[in-house]
Amino acid sequence: MGALLALTSALVYGVVDFLGGLLSRRAPFRAVTFLGQAGGLLLAAVTAWVMSATSAAPADLAWGALSGVGSGLAMLFLNRGLSRGAMSVVVPVSAVTSVVLSVLCGVLLLGDRPGPVAWAGIAAAVPALWLVAGGAATSGSGVRDGLLASAGVAVQYLALGQAGPDSGLWPVAAGRVAAVLLLLPGAVRRPPRLRPGPALASLLVGAGAALGLILYLLATQRQLLSVAVVLASLYPAVPVVLGLAVLRERVAPRQAVGLLGAAVATVLLSLG
Repeated sequence: MGALLALTSALVYGVVDFLGGLLSRRAPFRAVTFLGQAGGLLLAAVTAWVMSATSAAPADLAWGALSGVGSGLAMLFLNRGLSRGAMSVVVPVSAVTSVVLSVLCGVLLLGDRPGPVAWAGIAAAVPALWLVAGGAATSGSGVRDGLLASAGVAVQYLALGQAGPDSGLWPVAAGRVAAVLLLLPGAVRRPPRLRPGPALASLLVGAGAALGLILYLLATQRQLLSVAVVLASLYPAVPVVLGLAVLRERVAPRQAVGLLGAAVATVLLSLG
């Protein structure tokens, strides 16, 4: 069940990444990021209230808030990179580096002990993610945006995974509050100026990202953190598939190999 939840989180995040990438090229990325976190806060707060928790300890809320700081920074740099047209660089750098950071922290600091099959899946996932995103050359501002985004993603996943199961979904809501507060000064200096259509789309994309985090949090309660992180981080495969189906893009041979590798990694991690 944990593997399925993590994969569903990847699916949701992949759709959000695809839509957010298109939106960030048509609207100011700072406005898209801020309104996205606001939309995520609304969904997370309502969902957390409906699914009342046994208890939400201050430590759990603190972990959620730290996760939100990572989310806010990750989306800010990711959307900045996407707004510059560097998707082929930002996506693979952020995805692969965040997986490596998260797995290393999970094993070295949190005591995760993946089995041999899971390790094989992790080993297959890293190059698969890179190939899925096109095996981008590492140059320019896209790499910087990707590395900064990857650090935020790693903090997001690792911190949220520390919240206790009795806290329900309140850590996700606390994270959205922290992300909104983090981005608020920039929004005040440069008030979001979006037409109603893009503004509503930004709110919905942010709500989708919050849903992806909710699914990930539920996955960590049923699966090793290091495994859940890798499964959830397979999201770059989704924009590639959507590009084929919706935008009629062609898949490069290396991307086809990457998709196959991602499928193999998924099976190994699910079995491990």
